[in-house]
Amino acid sequence: MYKSIFIKRDVFRFKRFSQKGYSLFAVLGREVVVGVLSVAMLTYTHAGNHLLANELQPAAGYEQESDDDGTITLSEVEVTATRAPLTSGQAVRMVTVLTREDIQAAPVQSVNDLLKYAAGVDVRQRGPIGAQTDVSIRGGTQEQITVLLNGINIGDPQTGHNAFDFPVDISDIVRIEVLEGPAGRAYGTSSLLGAINIVTSRGYGSTEVRGDENSDRPTTYNLRLEGGSFGYLSAAGRISLSPSALSSSLSASYTRSDGYNRSKAGNLNADYSGGKVFYQGGWSDEHLRLNWHAGLSTKGYGSNTFYSAKFDEQFERTTKLYTALQGETRGTWFHFQPSLYWNRSHDRFELIRGSEENVKYNYHRTDVFGLNLNSWFDWALGRTALGAEFRNEDIISGNLGEPLQTPKHIHGTDRDYTQGLNRTNLSLHLEHNILLDRLNISAGFIAVKNSQSEMPIKLYPGIDASLQLARNLKLYASYNTSLRMPSFTELYYSVGGHKADKHLKPEELSSIEAGLKLNAPAITASASIFYNHCKNMIDWSLDVNDHTQTWQSVNHTKVNTIGVEAGTTLDLPRLIRGQQVLRRLTLSYCYMNQDKKLEENLQSQYSLEYLRHKLVARLLLSPIRNVDLSLCYRFQDRTGSYTSVEGAVEDYRPYSLFDARLSWQQPRFEVYGEVNNLFNKRDYVDYGNVPQPGTWFIIGTKASF
Repeated sequence: MYKSIFIKRDVFRFKRFSQKGYSLFAVLGREVVVGVLSVAMLTYTHAGNHLLANELQPAAGYEQESDDDGTITLSEVEVTATRAPLTSGQAVRMVTVLTREDIQAAPVQSVNDLLKYAAGVDVRQRGPIGAQTDVSIRGGTQEQITVLLNGINIGDPQTGHNAFDFPVDISDIVRIEVLEGPAGRAYGTSSLLGAINIVTSRGYGSTEVRGDENSDRPTTYNLRLEGGSFGYLSAAGRISLSPSALSSSLSASYTRSDGYNRSKAGNLNADYSGGKVFYQGGWSDEHLRLNWHAGLSTKGYGSNTFYSAKFDEQFERTTKLYTALQGETRGTWFHFQPSLYWNRSHDRFELIRGSEENVKYNYHRTDVFGLNLNSWFDWALGRTALGAEFRNEDIISGNLGEPLQTPKHIHGTDRDYTQGLNRTNLSLHLEHNILLDRLNISAGFIAVKNSQSEMPIKLYPGIDASLQLARNLKLYASYNTSLRMPSFTELYYSVGGHKADKHLKPEELSSIEAGLKLNAPAITASASIFYNHCKNMIDWSLDVNDHTQTWQSVNHTKVNTIGVEAGTTLDLPRLIRGQQVLRRLTLSYCYMNQDKKLEENLQSQYSLEYLRHKLVARLLLSPIRNVDLSLCYRFQDRTGSYTSVEGAVEDYRPYSLFDARLSWQQPRFEVYGEVNNLFNKRDYVDYGNVPQPGTWFIIGTKASF
């Protein structure tokens, strides 16, 4: 944002503001740095988040606390890269943190779209505005990451295709944490190659906002309205109330679009409509903190050729319910953090839209119940965490699982669920953290036993370390192992040209990584190199010489991945003195190469298709007062191939895309315009045979009061 230019002298850094009479004079004539958060790759501060002369706001990545005497302390945000809570400065692994300002400045309409700008994340879009997106990390698949909402695992054991059906609107989110690499020690099964944690604003009862719990805050309202190309319309509202130690908020949103594509018969096949409702609350005192949430996400979308190139009028409807209760004891040396959750998912897939008499619809209902008991304590040798998790996954379906002894009726139809499966996962974890002035070490293991296939208990260890080489330079190194249980679809989906193997083994991975992170006043940068060795990799494979065109779920013997990831963020006003137009430039790049032994004629649906090169550039400008312009560029080069509608094997081609966002901001409202695919590129695909939209315009406004 436009700011007046003053002559700056020496820099004065501090974290605590006091009410002493001389406090103001201590900083007169100096540039005051409130706090700096070192964030890998993607994060930059939104130019609109500035400090007013009479209003102190926490810097990005910091929490604001108020002591009894009114003293304000800025403390770093805790990131969930380990079992024991550590601040971002203590974290011994590189964690990408996307702040609320990053989210607001990006030309995106969903979390899925936002993750496109992370170099190590592969976002394979099957439809815009979050219709369906396969998100993977470092050459893996959409099944190999854990997706969390406020630290609660909301992954769907039926399939990873629907993992990003969040019940929260993007305006509810205060930050997104992306942990790249094996995360089994922190998150258990499914986190083979990483984890993505969505953190929402929860008021005084949460760990995100802390204040004087004896004071009241007024009720706040937030409204958003957007419209754009292809009949796009989106509306959202949020009300938040935080009196004393109790906080509550309720949000709701609705989004629809006619879609950008039609079938050969001229019918809509990329349309979308869906709604979200999310309630969350919190309560805390000096002894106990509680948080709870309940959310609903429902959507229906034309899935054109998502699952079969032969049928271009597919349709899918998903409905998901999320509930959770979390607690934490406070004020004692021993911290106990239990959580209890239940998630339910409904999925209906239509191969030929609205024509069940030709091909019966696929119905699935999944229930996941979990109990997580985590604890941690500090003692003379460091910080130790230990605990256990119980997770039960149950599915009833029309075609997944074993035959049910007693079929269950499918609500709203004349059909029954005839198949199903129930499995239980039990895990125990132990972790110890040594936090010294320059050296931090985190080591531990997770022990896992799953009832599927009578899996024996197995240990998966890991160790992370960071060393402060200089004031602004830190060295990271880690060795971690993890596992991933097969999804119900991989085990039992044997229709429509697919043949599943119910005896699939868990995927297992070991990884070594090392990197450097620089955090200087005008520049932050990071670089890392990693090596992953995965055995029993699960994939859908097709023999191109097999005229039956049958995809089979198989365990590959091994897949080796070596990669390099680097990024830098430049604070341009510090580098180019005397100007305030150029605000921030972010560059990030990831290169990977996978080595695997497979037959020459074998075609892979997932694991053999990965981004060899990905380059992301983002430039933030403030051309005039209260106006921000964000320009984003992505280059992607995917290895692998797919079979076209005509039956020919096509290689994926590299492509580049430009996005932009222009906004005008006032204290209580904002007007903005966004454009995706600025130069109307149409000859690209993220997934074979699924066309992508051309230029997409959106205008919108936000208001708060």
